[in-house]
Amino acid sequence: MTTTSSLTFQPVLERIAEEIARTPGRGRAADYIPALAACDPRSFGMAVAELDGTVYGVGDWREPFSTQSITKVFTLALDLAREGDELWEHVGREPSGNPFNSLVQLEYENGIPRNPFINAGALVVTDRLHSRSGDAAGELLSFLREESGNPDLAFDEEVAASEAAHGDRNAALAHFMAAYGNIDNDIPVLLDQYFRQCSVRASCADLALATGFLARHGIRADGTRLLTRSQAKQINAIMLTCGTYDAAGDFAYRVGLPGKSGVGGGIIAVVPGRCTLCVWSPGLDERGNSVAGVAALDRFTTLTGLSVF
Repeated sequence: MTTTSSLTFQPVLERIAEEIARTPGRGRAADYIPALAACDPRSFGMAVAELDGTVYGVGDWREPFSTQSITKVFTLALDLAREGDELWEHVGREPSGNPFNSLVQLEYENGIPRNPFINAGALVVTDRLHSRSGDAAGELLSFLREESGNPDLAFDEEVAASEAAHGDRNAALAHFMAAYGNIDNDIPVLLDQYFRQCSVRASCADLALATGFLARHGIRADGTRLLTRSQAKQINAIMLTCGTYDAAGDFAYRVGLPGKSGVGGGIIAVVPGRCTLCVWSPGLDERGNSVAGVAALDRFTTLTGLSVF
């Protein structure tokens, strides 16, 4: 294990990449979104961003990929910064124990989603951000561009259209919550915002940098404060307990960091006060998390000793 005082990230990343390259069984790309199904499950990239914006990377770390549910972290931060604790009257903070697109709990919990990272909860957060900003997806994209320093980040219209064409379950979630008065905007408007949000393409480098405000306890790249220290702690806590769907317990056990995955194969992770990470490999396990991505983050915390435990 490397001590924090002598830590240099590049050799660690190179060692991890070498180990991952020798690993068989890398999972399957998401096939329920046709635009993602063609991704090579053996692609691999990983980046680490320090608090001052210094970035280290290996493999396909500058290759843009479909961020998918990773963006839920950023919309949550943007809405929490606006409305504070009122948000928690509309979405919970507990692990779901069910698949990310499940409708089961909404029936007996009166339309209040269990947490902001399952699809139902993310729809509520996007709805509330849209009511406050007038353009939730545009607000998200502007934030990601500014924090990453990459003005070329954009929506992938093909992916957004693909998700819209296969989005009946998300529509059902939205209509169900609207029946309980927990959705404010028209459902077609909300779904368009949500699908565009999930379609953003960004690289490991972009996302590691964009996540930096959570390692800086709420401070953005330009030195301004987005979140209070307490709010940044809250988001990191929910990432640890809910960020990898119904595999969050295993992720915490193996990795020991707040993290958020997406079915595009990306995972972001936070070492508060030290650095942020993003890893990408499109091959997924049965719970929708990148097989190589989880393994790489497991090795990172083992080799460096950097975790929240």
